[in-house]
Amino acid sequence: MSDERVEGGCFCGKVRYEARGQTENSMVCHCASCRRVAGAPVVAWLTFPVDRFRFTKGEPVEFRSSAPVTRTFCGDCGTPLTYRNDRHPGTIDVTTATLDRPETYPPTHHSWLSDDVAWVHFGDGLPAFQQSRPA
Repeated sequence: MSDERVEGGCFCGKVRYEARGQTENSMVCHCASCRRVAGAPVVAWLTFPVDRFRFTKGEPVEFRSSAPVTRTFCGDCGTPLTYRNDRHPGTIDVTTATLDRPETYPPTHHSWLSDDVAWVHFGDGLPAFQQSRPA
C-alpha cells in the first residue's frame, strides 16, 4: 500500500480531511438516499480504510441517514463529505468531488441503477449494477 496523501474539504474551507494509502473503491452511486442528501442525480464516492482517514480542520456535522449509515457534512456550507456503513466498519467513503484533485480518482463503475432518475444517461462504458457491485 502506498503512503500517498489525499486531501480535500468542503466548499467554504471550514472542514478539511486527509486520507493516506490506496483507495479501495471508486464509484458513482445512483441510489435515492445519495441523490436526496446531495441534491444531485448521482454522487461519486471514493473508499478508504477508516484508520487511514482523519479530519484535519474543523468538525463536520453527523447524521444517520438510515439505520446502518452515518453521513457527515459541513455545518456552515452544507457540503456532503463522508459516508460510513455499520456493516463495513473498516471503511469510510468520501465524496470524490470534495477532493482537491478529484480527476486523479476516476470511477470504476456505477451502482444502484435500480434507483436511477430516468433522464440520467452515462456513455462512459463503465460497468453498471442494479444494486451494489458484487464482492
